[in-house]
Amino acid sequence: MSCQDTPPLQAAQRKPPLAAELQGDPFKETAADGFVLGGFTWRHALPDIQRPVVIINAATSVRCRHYSRFADYLFANGFDVITYDYRGIGESRLGSIKSLNASWTDWGALDFEAMLRRAQRELPGQPIDVVGHSFGGCAAGLGESGQIIRRLVTVGAQFAYWRDYAPEQRWRMFGKWHLLMPLLTLFCGYFPGKRLGWLEDTPAGVVRDWSTPTARYERRPSGKAMLARTGQLPFANVRAQTLAISISDDPYGTIAAIERLLSYFSHAPKTHLRIAPQDIGEQQVGHFAFFRSAYQATLWPIALNWLQTGKLAPDTPGREVPRS
Repeated sequence: MSCQDTPPLQAAQRKPPLAAELQGDPFKETAADGFVLGGFTWRHALPDIQRPVVIINAATSVRCRHYSRFADYLFANGFDVITYDYRGIGESRLGSIKSLNASWTDWGALDFEAMLRRAQRELPGQPIDVVGHSFGGCAAGLGESGQIIRRLVTVGAQFAYWRDYAPEQRWRMFGKWHLLMPLLTLFCGYFPGKRLGWLEDTPAGVVRDWSTPTARYERRPSGKAMLARTGQLPFANVRAQTLAISISDDPYGTIAAIERLLSYFSHAPKTHLRIAPQDIGEQQVGHFAFFRSAYQATLWPIALNWLQTGKLAPDTPGREVPRS
């Protein structure tokens, strides 16, 4: 397999946007270290300090366009919405990523933090909510300004500790993500996920964080560096009403994995909702399908109601996982 670093597509080469993206206005935002990030804003014409703005944090190496229909749904239900790509991904990919110094902690402490500050600047006075998918839920705890988050919804959110993977798929996933992915990254200088059809191409620092087999985020390479630099991880800054949604057939988002991440949000009131596909009349959902428009009538209202009220509706499918 060639390791040639595929450059990002120029605007003229890109596929036409999804219909749901037509309401999203593109923007550029500069992070604290000077890196220029790209994303989209769904914004109502008239300002309203009562209207919340939702920042959507993507999963690892998933483009923000994956969440466009969900963003449009939130917009149609009265929210302003910001989607964005982490550095090195999608709208935030600036040429080759072989030499890009980017980690999971950079994606949270720099990129997500930049979005929190953008929301405060561009939509002053409005409540700020966050939806985080997979690593995006972890990123929500890495921003210095986490105390301004009003409500947080995470979906399948964890930081890939291999022993937490679903037992029946654990060794296959370990081989894929903790052996093959870092080996290809060592060979290529980045992970060529796009060629494999697994993920977007991914910076080496992110791969090191993902593949390090430790149960503690502060022992991942970039977490360790952040702890040494600041003396603490900023998860405790988040005091948002937090709903963690997990799907029973998600091999990443097992109860152990979700609870492991939730334990870092020590000052946030937390609810963990566990949903089986059968609870919504489906055979399977998995890790990525929540944000597909097929689930607009069954899964999306759960997140919407939490963002609107901070509560679960009485008829919410699934069960609450008891808090220890």
